[in-house]
Amino acid sequence: MLRLTLDGLHDRSTWEEIGALLPHFDIQNMRKHTQAHPVWVHFGAGNIFRGYIARLQQELLNEDAAQSGIIVAETYDYEIIDRIYVPHDNLALLVSLDPDGNTEKTVIASIAKAVCIRPEEPAQMAFLNDVFENPALQLVSFTITEKGYSFIDIQGELLPTAAADMQNGPEQARHITGCVTALTLRRYLADAYPFALLSLDNCSHNGERLRTAMLKMANAWHEKGFVDAGFVAYLQDEDRVSFPFSMIDKITPRPSDIIAAQLIELGLEKAAPVVTEKNTFIAPFVNAEVPEYLVIEDRFPNGRPALERTGVYFTDRDTVNKTEKMKVTACLNPLHTALAVYGCLLGYSSIAAQMRDPDLVRLAETIGYSESLPVVNHPGILEPKIYLQEVLEKRLPNPYIPDTPQRIATDTSQKIPIRFGETIKAYLADEKQGANSLTAIPLAIAGWLRYLLGTNDLLEPMPLSSDPVLGELTASLHGIVAGKPETYHGELKSILKNSVLFAVDLFQAGLGNKIEEMFVAQLTGKGAVRAALKKYLGTCY
Repeated sequence: MLRLTLDGLHDRSTWEEIGALLPHFDIQNMRKHTQAHPVWVHFGAGNIFRGYIARLQQELLNEDAAQSGIIVAETYDYEIIDRIYVPHDNLALLVSLDPDGNTEKTVIASIAKAVCIRPEEPAQMAFLNDVFENPALQLVSFTITEKGYSFIDIQGELLPTAAADMQNGPEQARHITGCVTALTLRRYLADAYPFALLSLDNCSHNGERLRTAMLKMANAWHEKGFVDAGFVAYLQDEDRVSFPFSMIDKITPRPSDIIAAQLIELGLEKAAPVVTEKNTFIAPFVNAEVPEYLVIEDRFPNGRPALERTGVYFTDRDTVNKTEKMKVTACLNPLHTALAVYGCLLGYSSIAAQMRDPDLVRLAETIGYSESLPVVNHPGILEPKIYLQEVLEKRLPNPYIPDTPQRIATDTSQKIPIRFGETIKAYLADEKQGANSLTAIPLAIAGWLRYLLGTNDLLEPMPLSSDPVLGELTASLHGIVAGKPETYHGELKSILKNSVLFAVDLFQAGLGNKIEEMFVAQLTGKGAVRAALKKYLGTCY
């Protein structure tokens, strides 16, 4: 049997028999070195970290281009650490999935330590305090999703956890941004050592969002006397504390039961995926596509790992912005969101299967080629049309990527302002062609609102993916019944005017009435969603 543990790796021949690539460095020595010389801390212990970011550092360790691994911290779903990291000694198995069905297996061993930041375990926070006080620390990175940087709810009010952190100060911080700001305070008090705080999340100007959130917390603490003015100045000085912008792209979907069964057949113990109480789907393995892109602004005041050796692009902020905007607002993320909501409505459980549906392919192609690509600035390092073509023709249709619309529909409210709002704003700024010329993007928004009714196109109950404002949104739509258009009485108006939700007031943008019409068209009976896709997308060709 294969055991994904430190002891289990001693049986190298058995691992090599199944074609697994094993680490070429001494794991225990790496972990000891990391304790004394921590270089990299990462917040967010999920699949994108284990399947991509940790693998990059492993490549450097294998080449003897690094001696320290990564310390990973989890502030939200502690079961990830308790049920996956701890039983497997912080190891992971990456299964890379080619479109032809071939797989490559890699044991990831670059994670030196995994910690949970939870009130009942102060020793974990004390450990991180020591790490942040260490002058060797160069980099703190994040994959905490869009909501991790947000302090406000759909109404523009402070979230209770953020408000409590601002009121109670750094010693009692609970919000992820509060925790990181408190840790950064320890570094400031130690000797104001330089380092970089790098967001690797899929949101526009992610570095600026992180910086803004931390400064908001620090200023609140300064006003209440918890910190001095020097700490705020330290955070504002990017020669000492930088917030590089980045663009990351690699699909790491929920663990596949099919991949789990294959690994169990090969002899891997405890390979079955788990679902945590917070609805995280995770396993000892990560199944992921092969294509990957990471573009980072090269601003690291205390040095950085030599990740350019692993294929990472290091460049200037303007190039990162253009690359990120290309991906997040045009070539991948908006297509994903549109496919997700309509995939759920039409009963799909696979993104790849959706890419065999002519109506959904037309939706994705229209959003990408016709509506988003025309307002994208060429980033210089990647060709937008070729990138989009790879997404539509190779990546999304890959039948071996077990990605689901239900996963991608998670937290849609947090994604829409960037994925669609930025393109809408670009059209508003165009004097020749206003936002009212758009069709597929409004249809995607209308589809999301129809999805929120919790009824599919056959008028059957349908589970909704988690979202931080799901309760507020569904309450606003209460009384609207799919199949009964007469039950709609203008409930969308207040939602569509919400510039927090969409980045613009959609009525002021000239799209509110169009989206209402598209939404009501999807209420008329069984098959109304499919009929609306055909009706509105037919006008695009």
